[in-house]
Amino acid sequence: MQNISRFAELNTTSKIWAIGSIHSHINSFETIKKHILNNFEKNDKIIFLGNIIGVGSFAKQTLTSVLDLRSKLMASFCLEPNDIVFLRGAQEEMFLKLLQIQTAPNPKEIIEWMFEHGVDKTIHSYGLDSNELFLTSTQGIIRLTKWSADLNKVLGKNFGHKEYFSNLCHAAFPKSKKILFVNRGVDVTRPLSAQSDCFWWGYHNFSKLEKPYRTFKKIIRGYDPSQLGKFNLNSNKTVFSLYTGPLSNTKILGGIFSDSGDILDLFESK
Repeated sequence: MQNISRFAELNTTSKIWAIGSIHSHINSFETIKKHILNNFEKNDKIIFLGNIIGVGSFAKQTLTSVLDLRSKLMASFCLEPNDIVFLRGAQEEMFLKLLQIQTAPNPKEIIEWMFEHGVDKTIHSYGLDSNELFLTSTQGIIRLTKWSADLNKVLGKNFGHKEYFSNLCHAAFPKSKKILFVNRGVDVTRPLSAQSDCFWWGYHNFSKLEKPYRTFKKIIRGYDPSQLGKFNLNSNKTVFSLYTGPLSNTKILGGIFSDSGDILDLFESK
């Protein structure tokens, strides 16, 4: 992978594939992966809308499979690195915080909160003990620094994983700027260049947005906590979510979109 800006602008494209939150559900992802490999075409682009890891027990394995899909698509369709985009979700944001947890002002409280949101499962998937981290959080900065260094070493032993976390984008859009792809939300009172962390933590009542955001007539997001067990097929809404909760639901949703914001197809894992 190469270093990219916070925002990915897609070049000329036929179709844009978007994959909602995977949450380490590797079996579900394998069915999505097969569908993509069987139906992807020349000039298509693909965006993973964040939360590839977290919640489920197979974060490391799922990320490895996602990167394998990236390699296969690049080889089969002569794609450029920026034709396959990875967005930062809340799970990636929390994991990145773990890589420098020794700098946190109140590490024990932060770690406890992150564990409540599924980060402990990601730690276990890399072969580390989350209970050890919790105990270490009370033993000072030197112990925490060693723990984060160990996590960085483990990450480096998995091909492409460190590069994945180093190259996450905040949002993506085609040159038309008619459709915007995010993980969770956008602060509609600000331009993209002035956003804070709403991309992965959300914005109040974002799902109820009824008018375009700047030039974007359609916003596709990969996580929506208000979507409980249903796939909202209302294509006329400004915000369209490729996610159905609750977090225990292992289904993964995906869609294909035109650069003008039209929904061309929708699919889900088995």
